[in-house]
Amino acid sequence: MSAGADFAEKAWTRLRSQGETLAPGLLVSVVIGIAAQFLSEHYGAPAMLMALLLGIAFHFLAEEGRCAPGIEFTAKIVLRIGVALLGARISVELLVGLGIELIGLVVLAVIATIGVGLIGARLLGRGWRLALITGGSVAICGASAAMAIAAVLPKNEHSERNLIFTVLSVTVLSTIAMIAYPIVTDLFDLDARASGVFLGGTIHDVAQVVGAGFSVSDATGETATLVKLIRVTMLAPVVLVFALAIRSMGAEEAGQSARPPLIPGFVLFFLGFAALNSAGAIPTGVANALGDLSRWALLISIAAVGMKTSLKKILDVGGPAIVLIVAETLFIAVFVLAGLAVLA
Repeated sequence: MSAGADFAEKAWTRLRSQGETLAPGLLVSVVIGIAAQFLSEHYGAPAMLMALLLGIAFHFLAEEGRCAPGIEFTAKIVLRIGVALLGARISVELLVGLGIELIGLVVLAVIATIGVGLIGARLLGRGWRLALITGGSVAICGASAAMAIAAVLPKNEHSERNLIFTVLSVTVLSTIAMIAYPIVTDLFDLDARASGVFLGGTIHDVAQVVGAGFSVSDATGETATLVKLIRVTMLAPVVLVFALAIRSMGAEEAGQSARPPLIPGFVLFFLGFAALNSAGAIPTGVANALGDLSRWALLISIAAVGMKTSLKKILDVGGPAIVLIVAETLFIAVFVLAGLAVLA
């Protein structure tokens, strides 16, 4: 047997062995993700929330046994793949279409909300990790942002609990906002464009933005979706800044044995897909397919994250964390409303 054939055989054996190790946990995560999507389509509940709750119910599978390695793989690697593929939905045209003033308002809202999260966490006696993950998720794109930010934060004993709490909270708050915020646009007598900017600039998750926007009007729904995708565009630079800040802290302060990479790989892929889409190199059908694949990857990975965390740990997060994420949610709503009033 030639050296090349021997190498290929060994590589295939190693790959098959790894696949057999990861398959049980990965398949369980996929099944839970499909079940969550079914519940979402038939009963109107947010798919991310359903995946999270179903995952928590199967926490025992992640503690030990055949499923544990695959659940760990799904919660980490599949999550990063999902975030990277989000870039295929972003293009420069999205930014140009809205105008510099409203883009500035959205960017400032993102930065200010993260800043409020850091200040609020300090005042409430909570750590900076919780501040970044809650502030980033509220400011950018809900559960997707929470998972992307969690991927670059140095881990400690509260990391998984903080992620689960944040995903659960932003999903619930986003659902409430989907119902309440269209009423707010009516109370303030906002026109279709302003209503779209408010809804897209304040509601956490994309699905809820679409639901709220098109419940007002088609024009509002289109503007809301555009603004929301601009917020999603902020995900890569925000994660990059967080990664650089953590790296500058040094290994000891960050709680890691080695510094994190200068630019996380999934951020590079996110930016690469966004650049290709902006250049028109990704056909519309392919971009839509990659967007769907991203959503499924995130849905499956959040099911795995749910399985990794016990309900007791979520409840241990305490009242101050709830106050923090609600305050961040109210802040970004007031900030965008005030900005619209100034720009009117």
